[in-house]
Amino acid sequence: MSRGARIESRKIPRRGFLRWLGLAGLASRTAFGGSPPKSAASRLPAQAGGTPTFELVPPSSSGITWTHSNGRSEEMYLPETTGAGCAFFDYDNDGWLDIYLVNSGKCDFYKPQPALRNALYHNNRDGTFTDVTDKAGVGGGGYGQGVAIGDYDGDGFPDIYLTQYGQCVLYRNNGNGTFTDVTEKAGVRAPGWASSAVWFDYDNDGKLDLFVCRFVDFDKSKNKFCGNHETGQRYYCIPRVYEPMPSWLFHNNGDGTFTEVSSQSDIGKSPGKAWGVVATDINNDGWMDLFVANDTVANFLFANRGKGKFEEIGLQADVGYSADGRARSGMGVDSADYDQDGWMDLFVSNVDQEMYALYRNSHDEVFDDMAVATGIGMTTRLMSGWGVKFFDYDNDGDLDLFLANGHPDDRIEERYSQVKYKEPMLLFRNTGKGFQNVSDTGGPIFTQSFAARGMAIGDFNNDGAVDVLVAVNNAAPILLKNNAGKQNHWLGVRLIGKTSNPDAVGALITYQAGELKRRRFKVGGGSYLSSHDPREVLGLGPHTKVDSLEIKWPQPSGKTERFTDLPADRYITIVEGQGIKT
Repeated sequence: MSRGARIESRKIPRRGFLRWLGLAGLASRTAFGGSPPKSAASRLPAQAGGTPTFELVPPSSSGITWTHSNGRSEEMYLPETTGAGCAFFDYDNDGWLDIYLVNSGKCDFYKPQPALRNALYHNNRDGTFTDVTDKAGVGGGGYGQGVAIGDYDGDGFPDIYLTQYGQCVLYRNNGNGTFTDVTEKAGVRAPGWASSAVWFDYDNDGKLDLFVCRFVDFDKSKNKFCGNHETGQRYYCIPRVYEPMPSWLFHNNGDGTFTEVSSQSDIGKSPGKAWGVVATDINNDGWMDLFVANDTVANFLFANRGKGKFEEIGLQADVGYSADGRARSGMGVDSADYDQDGWMDLFVSNVDQEMYALYRNSHDEVFDDMAVATGIGMTTRLMSGWGVKFFDYDNDGDLDLFLANGHPDDRIEERYSQVKYKEPMLLFRNTGKGFQNVSDTGGPIFTQSFAARGMAIGDFNNDGAVDVLVAVNNAAPILLKNNAGKQNHWLGVRLIGKTSNPDAVGALITYQAGELKRRRFKVGGGSYLSSHDPREVLGLGPHTKVDSLEIKWPQPSGKTERFTDLPADRYITIVEGQGIKT
């Protein structure tokens, strides 16, 4: 959360700088080398009756009346402005996505009265939700930050890992609508300031392990004065003034407990200021890697070398620093093969003056930043991004990009005229030739501004159009219904691993419908402090069936299953080795 002009310069490999110069100059000629003009032909077709692409579902309709409270104080403790996260997940396995929302709470600098709590909302299957937090026993109580969902014990029910400033919480799903706090037994307390977390199988043993981002060394006694010394007016500090800390990696022992194994690799040897994380496979070697966004220090790219070893290669991969050798303020991250060349690309959102980064995979553990070439860079130059996700919002088969934004300092406008605290969300459509900013045609919600933080995607009404949930700092969450996806056909796929990990993180889906052929890799996590619908919605465009669908399951299975002639516009569940389940 720093300003670009205040960041110390670092040396960058000459290769990376020359790549940036070349890419910036080829904006109109590279594949995905610039946004096409906003002509009527290139825009998404208008919605019937003027219906917006994304439509705000108000609390009066959804029943979601919960509001985030950050405990804003005159001391301006840094955690106040960094939350919170949210999740779409089906906690009761009824086939409909429920919602989890994270709140602030009791900690060393905040004692809310009455006590604050998180919220679990059950999906009523009619567009409304019911608060079942107390019955489920997942109210939290500490100073919450984010949430990661995963079936760590393989019983078929998704569990909740709640990250907090102070210590984290693991809620085991009992399968009857209730949860049990098993943090101490499991050994995943992760004391300090935890931010994002991700479930993934790093050692390919078929069980979900846990990576937890740790931010800076901070507590009430270490709160520093940042602001105007003459007037005594405080601002939220730039994290550069705090010491970095190493993140955690927990190995799943398969008996309900975990072992902290960070020190055995570069993860424990790499102090950072970590915000967002995504588990992906950057080199197609079958081992899940980690891309971690750091604030005011270089981003980390932990390449999984097998046998429990990770190598931090952010610098040589050209994803650690900006093109001019500066550590940026990485917050949200994601990974997807946006250009369909068979290699996973990366995205990270930063703070104002820095531009966001779109890293295209060069197939050699090096990446090219395409943000300038695609127009995303200049569009985001004065913005600060948190939640970010690639998904196919219009179901045409190409992965689009949704960004939730907002500056971290609520007094920024007192010092900078062009930078705002509350900022609009952004929607970039993948045209197959580049990214086009279609925010201005996305609906009234894109004309409004928010202090957005976490963002999750999921199809809450099961119509095949992927919806969006945005957590807003010190305000009510935003639930957005997608009206665009229904213009095309689709197939929703839920994968359940048996030999491979239960959530099938790391699975490769390849499908063909007519001339449309696409691949989709199932990443772990992504965005910021948030967790997503585990189902993959595959856009089919005008095609009414899927000619072929292949699932390459992650290790230790590694098997490929093939299905043909699948009808469109429905959800299916594929259980590893058991075929399609109705």
